[in-house]
Order: sequence, then C-alpha cells, then structure tokens
Amino acid sequence: MFIELLSNYSLFLIKTLTVLISILLIISFIVNSKKSDRSGSIEIKNVNKELDSIEENIKKNILTKSDFKKFIKAKKKSNKKLEKRLFVIDFKGNIRASEIVSLRREVSGVILSCKKGDEVLLRLENSGGTVHEHGLAASQLKRIKDKKIPLTICVDKVAASGGYMMACVANKIIASPFAIIGSIGVLAQVPNFNKLLKDKGINFEQHTAGNYKRTVTMFGENTDKDREKLNEQLEEIHLLFKNFITSQRKNIDIEKVATGEYWYGENALSLNLIDEIMTSDEYILSMKEKFEITHIKYKPVKTFSDKISKISSSFTNKAIGSLEQKNHDKNIFK
Repeated sequence: MFIELLSNYSLFLIKTLTVLISILLIISFIVNSKKSDRSGSIEIKNVNKELDSIEENIKKNILTKSDFKKFIKAKKKSNKKLEKRLFVIDFKGNIRASEIVSLRREVSGVILSCKKGDEVLLRLENSGGTVHEHGLAASQLKRIKDKKIPLTICVDKVAASGGYMMACVANKIIASPFAIIGSIGVLAQVPNFNKLLKDKGINFEQHTAGNYKRTVTMFGENTDKDREKLNEQLEEIHLLFKNFITSQRKNIDIEKVATGEYWYGENALSLNLIDEIMTSDEYILSMKEKFEITHIKYKPVKTFSDKISKISSSFTNKAIGSLEQKNHDKNIFK
C-alpha cells in the first residue's frame, strides 16, 4: 500500500513538473525572442601550467622538503619561454555533428591567432552520422590545413565513417592501440509501416513534383524503382566519400579500406589509415617542452530555456528512476 502511494505521488510530481516546464518554456521563448545577441565566448586554458601543477603537487607529497626545494629550484632554472604554441581543440561528435557550432568558432580563433611555427591538435571522438553535417565539419578542419598550419588529429576511442572523414584531413593521424578506425561506407535504413497501416484501414497519400523528390518512404508502398534510386544515391555518396579521403591521404589503398569495415590501432596503421600509435595524453606530454600548449573551447551562451531544459531533464530522470526502483522493490518484496 505504501509503495503504491509513493508511486502515485511520483507520477503526480511528473505531471506537475510537465505543466510547470511548459509555462517556463513559454516565458523563456518570450524573453529569448527579445534578445538578439546570442554569441558565446572562447575559454582559454594553459595546459603547461596545469601539468606543472599536477607534477608539483605529487612531488610535494613524495619528496622530502629539501629534495622538493631542489626540484623547484631546478625547475625555475630550466624554465624557458616557449615561442611556439600548440592549440588544442576537442570534438566529441554525434549523429548530427552538433559540436560544429563550437568547432567553426574555435577554428576561426586558431587561424586568427596562429603565427609561424604554431601547430594544432584536435582530439577527436566521432562515430559518424549525417553526410552533409560531417562534410561541413571536415571542411572546417580543412581551413586549418589550407592555411599551412600543421594539424594533428588524435583518436583515443573512435573515428568511424563521418568521423574518419574528419580525421583524414590531418597532416598526421595518431590513434590509441584500441581506437576504432575506418567504417568508410554509407548506410540508409528506413522502417516501413505501410502493411500495418493497411491492416488498420489507414490510407497514406504522398504528392510530389519530380520523379525522385521522394524514393523510399516510411508510410507509403515502396517499389523496386524507389529502392534502385536510393541505392544509386548511396553509391554516389560513397564515391564522393572515397574521393575525399584519397585527396587527403595519398598513400591509402581506398578500395581495400572503403568496405564499411573498421579496424583497431595496429591494423589501421598497417592499412595507412593512421600514422602512429599513441594516446593524446602521450602526445601532449611529448610536446610540453617544445610548445606552449593552449586548450581552447567555445562556450555558447546558455539561454533560459536551455537551463530549464537541463534542470527538468535531470529532475524527470530522477523521478522516473525513483519510480522504477520502487516498482522493482515492489516486485521483489511483495
């Protein structure tokens, strides 16, 4: 009885929250519609200082006081001003490559700030997604390369499909031993509910001008002609994908790797998909004595609706999680 009461109360809270969120979203829409300035800001972090701080904190705790003083003295003596700068950018992708909003501003900032001898490191994690958006993301990185600024891309976890389209732009691709690399192929999958609709007595109409305005559809009846046209479009995109990769990496056997398969570190290296096996952390440490390492991140302005959405999502997830746990307990202890 008590558990059922708690479950009902949780559902009541969720319903109340839904009404409250709707009201707040309407208010936020009115407020945000009056704001024309939606620009964000670039956040800068000195990676050298951050690494030095980590080293000092550890050695302070493991060395004697006299040895630690010697360490600090030697470090101050060996410190030299580094003329060259390594700009570090992060890109964590999704199906729609939505971080491109930040990437385009970060790339512009790097291009405007770079001087001779500077380099760029992109830490990439991307499993691929829509063609046009990942193509645009790759084009943003190509802006760096076109300005003759050396670009290294590190893949710690995955650069597959559209993610590899981005990676191949680099002058050098570095990957960790178990990073997933490749998946150079094109995929389209569409559920079709036509039979289900017919069984329920529902007719679906679709009107187009142009023979191929639509090919396969979710609700209409697909024909062999529709499927043939879709396959033709997929082959065309695949060819564009392969041509782009070969234009960026001359030493690759594209027919061998453009099968839709993916490979891990060592195998990817043997296929010339990457140039070196190393994690991004190893690479940054190896550059620490040569470059002033600067991490840059564009922070878009968070609107009122963004904040409300984040809070409501967190609250709803907790409420649903609590409800599921109570139902689970009820099933166990009844």
